[in-house]
Amino acid sequence: MNTSAQNIPLEPATRAAFPFTALVGQPQLQRALQLAAIDPSIGGVLISGPRGTAKSTAARALAALLPGAPFVTLPLAASLEQLVGTLNVEDVLRDGQVRLAPGLVARAHGGVLYVDEVNLLPDALVDALLDVAASGVNTVERDGISQQHAARFVLVGTMNPEEGELRPQLLDRFGLSVALANPVDAAQRTAILRARLGFDENPDALGEQHAEDQRALSAALVAARAVLPRLTWSDEVLNHAAACAIAAGVDGMRADLVMLRAARALAALEGRDEIATADVDAVAELALAHRRPEGSAAQAPNNSAAPQQPKQNPEPRKDLLAASAPQGDWGALPAQPEGTAKVQKIAGWPPKKA
Repeated sequence: MNTSAQNIPLEPATRAAFPFTALVGQPQLQRALQLAAIDPSIGGVLISGPRGTAKSTAARALAALLPGAPFVTLPLAASLEQLVGTLNVEDVLRDGQVRLAPGLVARAHGGVLYVDEVNLLPDALVDALLDVAASGVNTVERDGISQQHAARFVLVGTMNPEEGELRPQLLDRFGLSVALANPVDAAQRTAILRARLGFDENPDALGEQHAEDQRALSAALVAARAVLPRLTWSDEVLNHAAACAIAAGVDGMRADLVMLRAARALAALEGRDEIATADVDAVAELALAHRRPEGSAAQAPNNSAAPQQPKQNPEPRKDLLAASAPQGDWGALPAQPEGTAKVQKIAGWPPKKA
């Protein structure tokens, strides 16, 4: 038996992350990821778009931007136990101690949990994942025994709409969403190509080029996290967020809460002491786009106190109905009067009495 192959030393694989500040043409995506990184309770970011639009690149770049943040990928074939963990019941029965086998959400604590093609995951897996992402707490249960542990991470899910959609119930559980499109501007595509090719040829050189911007943004995210609890929402901001949600026609209150949390994160990122209605407007579409009923367009909130009168449906005119009736169609001939005759006897039954 040839064992020479077993003695070949394996070189550890290292993969540098693309600098977050070097991303080209994705300002909304960058803003959404930064807000979710400041306040993970927003509920993560869903990135929808065609192949090759830097969805996974942006997620990895965000993790590299956060100090000491792990980057964990959820595979499509993962089981629920691999995601949330499991308890060793045999240890409980033997020595009375609960031992937790941690899952991927525990490994992602303090970092980024990336789910590619989230629309292809089983609904039960997505539901459990979104529960943990929104609450920051993971509960593991087995045979009547449960244990909890902290699991605060930035959830980033990506999907290609051509491969299927998420159910509306699951869409609503994602905090923010960004829909990407193929760049159609030649100058922008050239800038993307220049940055990508430069990174592939010499990632260290591109990293050094953006090192100062990366450090500044990383420090700004850490500072924003620290001041976040000190910022409060005024009644004006609360009313404006509610008006935006009503104008969008969304179900439930989750959109309002996400808008307010995202507006607070934006104010903290920009170093302000107060949350303004302009902050709500800046993040509204990120929170409403995937929750807005299908077919409805974005519109400004209606703050008018005057009640709207319901539209009256006028009774259709008979002459218009007659004019719109199909003419000469065999299946729509006009009714013709026909005479009737009294039935005297049918198959032995006596004649019906008047």
